[in-house]
Amino acid sequence: MTKPVPVILDVDTGVDDACGLLLAALHPDVELRAVTCVGGNASVDDVFSNTVKVLDIAGRGDVPVARGAARPLLEPVSHARHVHGDDGMADLGWPSPERRPDPRHAVELLADLLSQAAGRADDRVTLVTLAPLTNIALLLRTYPDAAAGLREIVVMGGAANVGNATASAEFNVWHDPEAAAIVLESAAELDVPVLMYGLDVFYDPKVTKEQAAELIAIGGRGPAELAGRLIDFQCGRFGQPDATIGDAGAVCAVIDRAGLSTKRLPVRVELAGTYSRGRTILDRRDWSGDIAHDPQGMVSTCVEVALSVDADRYAELWLRTVNVAKR
Repeated sequence: MTKPVPVILDVDTGVDDACGLLLAALHPDVELRAVTCVGGNASVDDVFSNTVKVLDIAGRGDVPVARGAARPLLEPVSHARHVHGDDGMADLGWPSPERRPDPRHAVELLADLLSQAAGRADDRVTLVTLAPLTNIALLLRTYPDAAAGLREIVVMGGAANVGNATASAEFNVWHDPEAAAIVLESAAELDVPVLMYGLDVFYDPKVTKEQAAELIAIGGRGPAELAGRLIDFQCGRFGQPDATIGDAGAVCAVIDRAGLSTKRLPVRVELAGTYSRGRTILDRRDWSGDIAHDPQGMVSTCVEVALSVDADRYAELWLRTVNVAKR
């Protein structure tokens, strides 16, 4: 039997984060050690409330949840309730469990757990970030030694091509571009592998409104019904017959990396441009030629960038896991 992968999620829950949380909480190949919260799709308080609600529904009250940064390093707060609902998670109206956050700040919880994992390679943690990277930038700058406990960082963020928050930038990077730049730079300095699961694959794994209805019909306010309602909410909000599992794809990539096609590329985060701030710039040039005219040179931060995904494979993985009635 394969040993489950130790995983910590950093979230701004969020409809799509909730899809990812359900998968990580329920799949037997994931050992979910903790969840840390950051402001993004909603306020950090709403993010905490949404996160513990999902974990409670999944029967994972054992997973510690810590409250982290409430706002970006430099940017003003800019939530995405127009996408995710007034409460940040589909306006379900379901009660939240009476639960307080871990007494440690998210950065301190991360530092503690990663330091404990630094001894043996098998114990090292895969950090899956489904949110703006504020907490992770603070972690790697404040506690760089904690990186010894990291197996890799899977970043749901960025894009090789089109953005969503702007024409250039994906939301998680755009929300705190300085944090994203710090994480990429720190990962290179600390020799931590990074996988960028960005918009180039994010929208492809989809679940239909009919499949969502089947999950909702299971009822009981359990994981299957929640999963169905998250998909149904997106279908209704965007007027589409199907919806992406979104951030859950980044968790799928931990469980089943063979479903992704990736390429190792140099990546920079644009921190200035009027129209391109927050853009992830991938350098696809052949560096064997003349580069003397480029004053920037070649960036030292190279990451595995997901460029295509077996969408049906990941959608089926998610459906099979959240549909507890069929397991």
